[in-house]
Amino acid sequence: MRDKRTTGHSARRSEDKRADDKGFTLIETAIAMVVMAIVGLGVASVFFYAASNTTNAADREMAMAVAQQQIEQLRSAAFTDAAMNATSTSGITTTVTRAGRTYSITTTITDSAIINGQTTLKTITICVVPQASLQSWTTSTTSLFGSVTLVSERSAQMLGPYRAL
Repeated sequence: MRDKRTTGHSARRSEDKRADDKGFTLIETAIAMVVMAIVGLGVASVFFYAASNTTNAADREMAMAVAQQQIEQLRSAAFTDAAMNATSTSGITTTVTRAGRTYSITTTITDSAIINGQTTLKTITICVVPQASLQSWTTSTTSLFGSVTLVSERSAQMLGPYRAL
């Protein structure tokens, strides 16, 4: 008899346990899905932001290479070469394509110093702006991160007024 009571008591515990373990309700599942969707969208937006900034960094890196190439071409030209003539204050704008991307190049050359009627110093400014970027701030010339600007000064190879006689 004792065995039957014990067995009966165990059976009731087993039934009570099954009644409590019904699993997740539909509301609990829906709430879990909403929380997971919010977390997933947050991670996806961070991933998109990182990928976009990586592309913008590559554009800026290539813009720097284009600016360096342009300034080296002007530095290697003769001081009296036509390419070194002073430009208007707005400069000369050209477009170049490198690595499948388009860049706008603005070249400004100003005569900085004139001695005895001859130009002795020129300031060369090269501004390169990536044109294919998805972010508007990267194509702005007023933004710190929008463009690459290099400035170089070039002097004539002549004796100056302070030379020893």
